[in-house]
Amino acid sequence: MKNIWNEIEKRILVLDGAMGTMLQAYKFTEEDFRGERFKDYKTPLQGNNDLLSITQPHAIKEVHAKYFVAGADIVETNTFSGTTIAMADYEMEDLVYELNFESAKIAKEVADEFTAKEPHKPRFVAGSIGPTNRTASMSPDVNDPGYRAVTFDELRIAYKLQIEALIDGGVDILLVETVFDTLNAKAALFAIEEVKAERNIKVPIMLSGTITDASGRTLSGQTAEAFLISVSHIPLLSVGFNCALGANLLQPHLEAIANKTDFAISAHPNAGLPNAFGEYDESPEEMAAQIEEYLKKNLINIIGGCCGTTPAHITAIAEVAAKYKPRQVVVNC
Repeated sequence: MKNIWNEIEKRILVLDGAMGTMLQAYKFTEEDFRGERFKDYKTPLQGNNDLLSITQPHAIKEVHAKYFVAGADIVETNTFSGTTIAMADYEMEDLVYELNFESAKIAKEVADEFTAKEPHKPRFVAGSIGPTNRTASMSPDVNDPGYRAVTFDELRIAYKLQIEALIDGGVDILLVETVFDTLNAKAALFAIEEVKAERNIKVPIMLSGTITDASGRTLSGQTAEAFLISVSHIPLLSVGFNCALGANLLQPHLEAIANKTDFAISAHPNAGLPNAFGEYDESPEEMAAQIEEYLKKNLINIIGGCCGTTPAHITAIAEVAAKYKPRQVVVNC
């Protein structure tokens, strides 16, 4: 943990780009997702990217390595949907521990290889904890506003299993990301604090919300500042935003929190907004130029990319980030 705190005070750290975008390039078929082990599995598995850490581990390792070569200091594990709640879609709840453990192990192996080659630039692994496909604050049924598809306790239990596996697999950081419902995030944070207390360990925590539209609010209705206030009781490594918006549209929301916290600030925006085909057209140069505006205003400590970003985007972002000093932070050990 000391390493990440040392590094974040010295320079702007670069997070990796999109895992999904990179995996799409492999054009994996249903058979590829299944591999030999799951060739007779009862449900369709294509699209279950987390499963690829077991059935196509070489591809996951390649993606991590490409991002480190591109200039990333931190890569995220391939575990965005790694909870029993999200894996229920594939009837793979029993695999959750293994999926997270193997994903963390793969990422850590690659990170250690790069750190060994460049000890002056240590590489880190962030355990990716996605929001699940359910929300604790709102009803999915417009005819029954009081109904909830999941409870806080169900979320806490699901997140706890994922967190334990990520830590056992060797992650350096836990990243609760793409938060659209702060109550879901609080369940994840509660679970992290439980695991820390039970194991008597310290783990840096990154927290990243998502602003869903031009209103400047999360899906559950919070402004950027309200989101920050509602999670500031936890000692975080960083707080910030990712996904949904391109870099230019995300800037006002980073400005809204940057001067209101001593935590590090993170951002990993999309490569612009999707086009009519759901694809992202923003070039690495265009995205880096927008992100440079963050740096000029001293808004961030950790910068990376979300949907549509590639190693080329991360290279351009890393080159720009190297020219600037990070915001000052307060160490919350």
